[in-house]
Amino acid sequence: MNTLQTINDVPVLICADEGDAIGSEQDALDLIGDAGYQGARWVVIPAGRFDEAFFQLRTRVAGDILQKFVNYRVGVVVLGDISRHTAASSTLRDFVRECNRGRQTWFLADVEELGERLKG
Repeated sequence: MNTLQTINDVPVLICADEGDAIGSEQDALDLIGDAGYQGARWVVIPAGRFDEAFFQLRTRVAGDILQKFVNYRVGVVVLGDISRHTAASSTLRDFVRECNRGRQTWFLADVEELGERLKG
């Protein structure tokens, strides 16, 4: 079950730790629709909810999913430890670093880090 929370005056849809794997553009659109319905500007998805292909950039799954969030102007946070994925791929490490420099897609360790980001 997804829950709406307000973090530093920003409405954020927090996805449950348990649930179907997120691995397609349709999964992203479903979350974007839920966010829109609830008035959220950001969607927070636990890293464990993503299909393994998401973390293998050559599959283009991450790009396809994240592009949907960009198109609909909804921020997305991949929340949690993805170190086993970044340790295995310098390309993914670089991608995460670039995303975290922007204002649309963040890979963050925890909700506290998200709160810090949303202060500005």
